[in-house]
Amino acid sequence: MTGEPTRGLDEGALRALVPRVLASLVRRGEDFDAAEDALQEALLEALRVWPEHPPRDPQAWLVTVATRRLVDARRSEAARHRREEADHAEPRSAGVGGADFGAEGDDTLFLLFCCCHPDLAPASQVALTLRAVGGLSTREIADAFYVPEATMAQRISRAKRMIAGPPARRLDQPGDLAVVLRVLYLVYTTGHTGGRIDLAGEAIRLARQLTLATEEPEARGLLALMLLNHARLPARFDAEGRIVTLDRQNRGLWDAREIAEGVRVLQSALAMQTDERRPDRYQIEAAIAALHDDAASAEETDWPQILAWYDDLVALTDDPVHQDPAAVLGRAVAVGHALGAAAGLRETDRLHQVLGDRHRWHAVRGHLHELGGDLPAAATAYADAARRATDVTERDHLVRQAARARAAAL
Repeated sequence: MTGEPTRGLDEGALRALVPRVLASLVRRGEDFDAAEDALQEALLEALRVWPEHPPRDPQAWLVTVATRRLVDARRSEAARHRREEADHAEPRSAGVGGADFGAEGDDTLFLLFCCCHPDLAPASQVALTLRAVGGLSTREIADAFYVPEATMAQRISRAKRMIAGPPARRLDQPGDLAVVLRVLYLVYTTGHTGGRIDLAGEAIRLARQLTLATEEPEARGLLALMLLNHARLPARFDAEGRIVTLDRQNRGLWDAREIAEGVRVLQSALAMQTDERRPDRYQIEAAIAALHDDAASAEETDWPQILAWYDDLVALTDDPVHQDPAAVLGRAVAVGHALGAAAGLRETDRLHQVLGDRHRWHAVRGHLHELGGDLPAAATAYADAARRATDVTERDHLVRQAARARAAAL
């Protein structure tokens, strides 16, 4: 929605209804593009009508008005065909309504599975999810991907055309859930790192719905991971919007209820493990996050246990070339805290051939040098990381880290 909000109308609440109404239309078999256009018209009508005549059921009102727009559009299209004396029937709306989540299923969750259609490329899955489920504008998504708005508009349009063909696969088919989990986590991190609390919260809400729709423990692991990370968000930035590292955060600002919920969810996931079914990525990362959240101070962190979990995480991938950089660098930090800074630095030396000169590799070196008391080397490593960082907030943070280490070395 564009322009100034209508006085007396909660535009935020109206925006929150968008993915649910869109899902309701798509679920009935409406074409994705047509449904989105009809919904935009209904939203404009709501901005005009609701301040004076608010509906009792805003979602039902939007569905009704959007449906009328779709009916009008079909009538207009049929009339055009008649005028042209076409001999073919009105095109069938093939949609993605074939997926079955049950009568009581969450419409937004259904829409999420549509956006994560296996025929779409990962980048398209995330972009379409952010557009349809997260409610972001095409410009906002383009900014998140560092691409021109026109490029992102084409990507989203191609994705919508793709899922307008074969029905989306069912929840219980192999592979789909893993894709949805990955996309959900990317949606969460977009909201978490970008300050869009509503988007991070929506990812958590969908993850909760997912745990009700499947017994897969990894879905619970993802929910636990998001909760345990999200609980620390109030302390992640200072009053001026600058990054505050985990070891320097005010732990009194952490959300204790969210941490407790995350621990409960994680425990329920880990209780499902057997000799044949070991914890996977999200459960392991959640366990690491839980250990950080459980420490009353940075000095009380159980680094040996964290290192053990990182060993399990890195072991999920045998090929060093395809290791997750965050996982192996996180393990190097854990090695430094559990076994000494020199041991951690040796780990980073070993990783350099695989990771190259990534800014996070240099940042970890800076942390480990500082941990070992070599402040000049820490300042140099932080400065090297800052020169390679592409995110402005992160680059500014690394510049401050370098300056702080230099000052402490004097």
